[in-house]
Formats: sequence, structure tokens, C-alpha cells
Amino acid sequence: MLYTMHHGKIHRATVTQANLEYMGSITIDSELLELSGILPGERVQIVDNNNGNRLETYVIAGERGSGVICLNGAAARKVLVGDTVIIIAYSLMTEEEAKTYVPKVIMVDENNHPINVRGTEKEAEIG
Repeated sequence: MLYTMHHGKIHRATVTQANLEYMGSITIDSELLELSGILPGERVQIVDNNNGNRLETYVIAGERGSGVICLNGAAARKVLVGDTVIIIAYSLMTEEEAKTYVPKVIMVDENNHPINVRGTEKEAEIG
């Protein structure tokens, strides 16, 4: 049996752009992708903390160090610039892999620059 487990997450990033005219996807700063283990072209779930919207799309690598978080195409209708989002990537793992895998959780500041790379999350943790 395979389990769908989250393997990478960018926590509370701020949406910097929303481009309705682009073909689709989310553009994410390449540095954040590298730190989180999320790959260009990978399917991700985006959770908007401001309005509760959840959506799935694929990733495009943005300029390294730019802090860009841009929802493109139809996804641009689900968020507003300035909203905070959680970007989550999942992978299939065997039970053995799932029990030992440590996901990469990237915490960012208000400009989407990494401030902390964590391998764990705690239930009551804030921030």
C-alpha cells in the first residue's frame, strides 16, 4: 500500500502577484522551492488563510531571492495579493518510508524570505 504524505511545505507565504492572463500555475521563488524540496512542474495544494480557498495547480520556478508567490490563470481568481497562503506538496510513500520521512517545512517572513527550515510540526505551534 502507498500513503500520500506531505513532503514539502512553504508556510504562510504572502501572495505578491495574481496574473489572470497567464496560462496557469503558481510561480514560486526558486530558493523556496529548493529549501522545501518542491520541484518545478510538481502538483501542489494552496490553502489561502484569508478566505479559506483551497486549490491545486503546478509549480513554475521564479527568480531566486525575489520572494515571488504569483498565482496564475484561474488560480488568480481564488486569492488576492497580500493574502497569506500555505503551499503543500505530497508524495506517495510506502508505510516504511512514511514512518521515517521528515518533511521540509519552510517558514518565511513578510517578504517571503526563508527564516526557518523545520523538519517537524507540533500541534499547538503558532506562526
